[in-house]
Amino acid sequence: MFFLTFVSLVELSAEVDKVDYHVIPMPKEVVVDSSNVFVLSDGMGLAYDASDEEICRNAQFLRQWVKEMTGIELNLTPNDKKAAVRMSLVALSEKEAYSLIVNGAGIQIYASDYAGLFRAAQTLRKSLPMVDAKKTGVSLPYVTVNDHPRFEYRGVLLDCGRHFFSVDFIKKFLDVMALHGCNQFHWHLTEDQGWRFEVKAYPSLAPMGSVRKETVIGPYKSGVYDGVPYGGYYTQEDCREIVRYAAERYINVVPEIDLPGHMQSALHVFPHLGCTGGPYPVRTTWGVSKEVLCGGNPETLVFLKTVLGELCDVFPSKYVHIGGDECRKHRWHECPKCQAKIKELGLVEDGKHEFSKEHQLQSYINREIEAFMKERGRDIIGWDEILEGGLSGSSIVMSWRGIKGGVAAAREGHRVIMSPNVYSYIDHPQLKETKNQPRTTDSYIVSASKVYSFEPLVPDDLTVEQQSLILGAQVNLWTEHVAYPNHAFYQLLPRLAASSEVQWCLPEQKDFEDFKVRLPRMEEIYDLMGVTYCSQIE
Repeated sequence: MFFLTFVSLVELSAEVDKVDYHVIPMPKEVVVDSSNVFVLSDGMGLAYDASDEEICRNAQFLRQWVKEMTGIELNLTPNDKKAAVRMSLVALSEKEAYSLIVNGAGIQIYASDYAGLFRAAQTLRKSLPMVDAKKTGVSLPYVTVNDHPRFEYRGVLLDCGRHFFSVDFIKKFLDVMALHGCNQFHWHLTEDQGWRFEVKAYPSLAPMGSVRKETVIGPYKSGVYDGVPYGGYYTQEDCREIVRYAAERYINVVPEIDLPGHMQSALHVFPHLGCTGGPYPVRTTWGVSKEVLCGGNPETLVFLKTVLGELCDVFPSKYVHIGGDECRKHRWHECPKCQAKIKELGLVEDGKHEFSKEHQLQSYINREIEAFMKERGRDIIGWDEILEGGLSGSSIVMSWRGIKGGVAAAREGHRVIMSPNVYSYIDHPQLKETKNQPRTTDSYIVSASKVYSFEPLVPDDLTVEQQSLILGAQVNLWTEHVAYPNHAFYQLLPRLAASSEVQWCLPEQKDFEDFKVRLPRMEEIYDLMGVTYCSQIE
């Protein structure tokens, strides 16, 4: 259920220096009384429970954002019941639910949990005009905003395997995610082209596996290389710092160690874990490598469990992504060790796939890893290829090859995250005219309107019970052709704004033309944050 006093909102948005609660993502209920206003002035009090560290941090965030937007400085006045701005927890039915009320008594923010307080503070931030109002104050029309997210999983992937991004960049990336109400940062840490996670049990893995001798220029089959070594990895303390920073913004970090394919950077350091023994240079071009971990070598599972054990020590997330995509089976089909393991496990051709016994071998590895992670209280997520060869019930499927994998997984009783490439792969161009944007992956266009049009629940294909297994949706920023921060943010924005309404809003709330009207206020905040974005929208 949602309700908007639409005429009042149009009147308010007609002048950019007025408060406008018509934000992105759009709250579920906004009731405006534009005939009355509360004037927020410099020096007013901001009250909260001083004994609660998280509420205190949220109050400090709100104070910072109000100052950035308007120049107004609120005074932190803990436990002051008469303060103009007040934040507190109350009993609400939904997770991350909040109410934002402006009336004659001031601004009251109520939420069911700490994350809800943070979301409410962001809504107020996005409602304020970008003006210097320290002397004049800001007039806020009376309003009641009631809101909570549609989906529990609202994700963004950043691929740091192909190109390495600094800790400072990732913090800004998280700030942009938080602005849009996202709560899951899927951190792609390993690839054929670079291993980015420090593993103390294998001290040479990251230093050696993170460095490729050069990088292909242009299309991955161009045959032209830059001749410049490229590398970089995150220490475990770097990762813990990112986890802490994200948690303060109510974002969970979902780490990904892609297995058993996309592992050529690890094979470079440990060639005995491959089927042929190598050598395996860290891959210098894009595409999919035929070199994968040997499924019949018992040391493969020892290696994976050691890596994932340390990953669990660093990342508290209940979700850990194991990839599982694009694992070519040709080496396994030819490998005596893999064939011996297939015979030992009693795997037989089922006619479902070419190399179907080898697909089942990958499922054996997946189940071994899943059991290992279960012992540590973690659930694994895998790309939809993990369905091939069979899958146990507690695994979560991330559907990327369209929505069919997600539909099939939900029908089998698996939890699902929808991330279909044609709606969610924001490494692709967002404009029809390629000359008007940086060069990137170019096989198809993923415009902001295309992202916005996605509906994760596919009601025509799933029952209500099966729809309940869909945890949410995610956009993915792969970085084969995205090497620099400005380019990364250009690819992200404003498509993340479009995705945020897919993740947060009910389908009947969505209106792309109205979204475009609301977008300029977000662009003002992008400018304030110093992040690049595409100023055109299609």
